[in-house]
Amino acid sequence: MKSHSSTLLAEVRTFRQNHPDVRYVDLIALDIPGHFYGKRYPIEMLEKVAAGSPLKLPQNAVLLGVQGGLFKIGDYCFNDGDPDANRRLVPGTLKPVSWESQPLGQMLITSDGTEAPIEFEPREVLAKVLERLHHKGIHPVVAFELEFYLFDKKLADGLPQFARDPLSDDADDQPNLHIERLSRFSDVLDDMAQTAKAQGIDITVITAEIGPGQFEINFGHLDDGLRAADWAALFCRSTRGVALKHGYRASFMAKPYLQYPGSGMHVHVSLYDAAGNNLLAAHQQQPLRHAVAGCLELLPHCMPIFSPNHNAFRRLGGTVNAATRASWGFEDRDACVRIPESDPRNLRIEHRLASADANPYLVLAAILVGLEHGLEAKREPIAPLNDDRSSGTDFPVEMLDAVRAMQHQAVLRDKLGAEFVDVYCENKRQDHLAFQQEIHAREYRWFL
Repeated sequence: MKSHSSTLLAEVRTFRQNHPDVRYVDLIALDIPGHFYGKRYPIEMLEKVAAGSPLKLPQNAVLLGVQGGLFKIGDYCFNDGDPDANRRLVPGTLKPVSWESQPLGQMLITSDGTEAPIEFEPREVLAKVLERLHHKGIHPVVAFELEFYLFDKKLADGLPQFARDPLSDDADDQPNLHIERLSRFSDVLDDMAQTAKAQGIDITVITAEIGPGQFEINFGHLDDGLRAADWAALFCRSTRGVALKHGYRASFMAKPYLQYPGSGMHVHVSLYDAAGNNLLAAHQQQPLRHAVAGCLELLPHCMPIFSPNHNAFRRLGGTVNAATRASWGFEDRDACVRIPESDPRNLRIEHRLASADANPYLVLAAILVGLEHGLEAKREPIAPLNDDRSSGTDFPVEMLDAVRAMQHQAVLRDKLGAEFVDVYCENKRQDHLAFQQEIHAREYRWFL
């Protein structure tokens, strides 16, 4: 513990030397809906925390709904006295924030690794899954890909407007994959990439996607699943900040336009043993087939994680590469689980179903549990789409049905934790019901 504290203290002191104008640091963590919460600490107090002073925040901050409100979930929030829970600093995540008007720093915090972790904290859920896999000799390597849209900074009657092409000042309202769009928006895209790199995130490929103002950013492969999910979470935060600085809004909303493609979170996962051998490639790739079968079996029960809100369900069955059934295939982007072409060393799955606004810790945890279950059950998957274009199994396409499918699934309750499953499902149920408590103008047009 002393060695750990000394490392953190050195990190904070080095940061202060390199950034003497920074007076405050945001200590942040991701809640269940995927929003950051936390506190802004004076840099001197951060040194005390790094040296071992307690860091406590309300336990129930993790349970906030999409709009920030608290729901009654069991005895949490209203019958538990709203207790504090210990958090710890995540080493290596203290970085400068360049998109604010004043010099600022930020650092991730978490309850995982404390004496009493919060069972339903997203990072803790993933940490437990990874720890169990490591004990079994399974070492995942992970890479995220995130799609997002750029909009004009100003909304029109609450609705998004197309991003303005900085060269022509015309709306970027034509869906295309043209490389020139990367050049036209190079100022903001380059700033996003450089800002992400300053956060320690390995940005690789940038793509102009099909939707107007839509782009995709790929991250490097990591043998640390927690850090890979950290990257995805931090990238969303920095990207939104940089976009505003340049006069845009960046959004990871799953389906901002009905007529254009939605935004997804694609996750590449390969599994290795301690010696570095690819477990999926052994025995003529039979473990790969088992792993795919496990993913597909649990996928219908993980829909509240992959599609975490009403809008995310709109993306399913959309205009481009958004599956409507649990399916798999080789080099097939219509499949939920795609097997990219690769050599045996890099054999992996690409899980394509999650929406871009899903919680990256929980998405990765659900995928890994599916792979783990498949390797244990050793079942054969359904036919790939390459052999049968109609192959696939149904999954829920509405939140309340999805919650019912998730809450009592035995494998998920065992491997993700029963307490987490109950809390998460009730959070999603209450968020969905709260969303329905507003009468839309369309209802008046139809029924008044």
